[in-house]
Amino acid sequence: MRMTNKISVIRLLKKTANSLMLSGLLVAVSEAAVMEIEAKFSPDPANPLVNKFINTTPFTGFCRQSPISCERLGLSSFRTPITFTASKPILARANPREAAMFRIPAQWRTLTVTKTGGSSVTETAEMKVRMPGFAVRYRLSHDASELVGRPDADTSQAHTLLWQGGRWSSPPSPCQWGVMAVSNKREYEVFWQTPAGHVCHKTPNYTIPGFEYLYFDFAYQLETPEPLKLSQGTYTGSIHYSVGPGKDLDMGDVMLPSEDTLTLNFTLTVEHMLKVEIPPGGNRVELVPQGGWQSWLQQGRKPTRLFKDQTFNISASSRFKMQLECQYSQDGNTCSLREPVSGHVVPLNVSVSLPHGLTDASGQPVTRRTLLRNGSGSELFQPGFYVERRPGTLHFEIPPGEVAEMIRPGQSRNYAGNVTVIWDSEI
Repeated sequence: MRMTNKISVIRLLKKTANSLMLSGLLVAVSEAAVMEIEAKFSPDPANPLVNKFINTTPFTGFCRQSPISCERLGLSSFRTPITFTASKPILARANPREAAMFRIPAQWRTLTVTKTGGSSVTETAEMKVRMPGFAVRYRLSHDASELVGRPDADTSQAHTLLWQGGRWSSPPSPCQWGVMAVSNKREYEVFWQTPAGHVCHKTPNYTIPGFEYLYFDFAYQLETPEPLKLSQGTYTGSIHYSVGPGKDLDMGDVMLPSEDTLTLNFTLTVEHMLKVEIPPGGNRVELVPQGGWQSWLQQGRKPTRLFKDQTFNISASSRFKMQLECQYSQDGNTCSLREPVSGHVVPLNVSVSLPHGLTDASGQPVTRRTLLRNGSGSELFQPGFYVERRPGTLHFEIPPGEVAEMIRPGQSRNYAGNVTVIWDSEI
């Protein structure tokens, strides 16, 4: 009976697939070019004040050819699989939309990246991207010298005569030349910088029967989130640009694209550092009076304080919280010490002071902040910059009102208890 049902389902799926295939013959298939951009943050001990994502995406396109120029301009680039082909001849002195026209999304656009993984809380951040430049390589249907009627003209001269305003290394205002121009008899490769919101175009002086862009490169810049405000993990997001006449990437009404969508997929990886170093012997804390036990042993003067300030070194690039685990507790939220012979129990106050660069959620310094089992009051500490092996202090103290009961003449008492201090980056 189960086998019968299973076979019926398979047949139904096959029928559905056939129907979809028949429908596909009647509807044009939408194509998309997809590009993957990756950036990573991990703290750099050599530059603790520089905390930003590094774009780890390999260059393709013109930045691969001119890496020094792109570095100077602060650009990265991609070579997309998108080509553009003229749907009709490019007429001499045609209007811009029927000539070589470019409108590129050079303005900043915002997208959301979302942390992936099994966390029950969705963590998101915003980032920005823009395209301040592009590169194409055009191909003519005939040699440039033939199109301008000058068979004696050299390659550079022929391409110069073909276009109003000269060859493409001289882009029309407000576009700017981007330091790359390569040509042969029928082809010209160029990179232009494009101001936001502006259209750049080139109009031919002579009719071009056939015209195409063999590739389309785009330059891009990123504004990434502040990594110190993100928890460790991987964040992904996408942005989509429509391609075609009147769309986000608009090459005019004649130059038609091979794909109608350009998708940029972003992957941001955050690798934080949270490391606490306790000096040797620091995990065994002995509470003593101010100045030691001499006043009590020699003069019989009871101390009013029993305490210990235990230093530690912390390295942190991530947010974290702190809380306690206790062997003994009288109220369920603070730790206690116990004297095993008498069974006497006294409360123990535990607090923390963090170094410069680490603050609480409101941006205030952390000085003698009380630590509790439920983590109340220490739910969020955050770095303003990468803190590298800076000293902090754990403060352990018996409340003054409890000390007198612990110390009695002629009686030796030992109070002890295990206290675990937790630094937790999983917030």
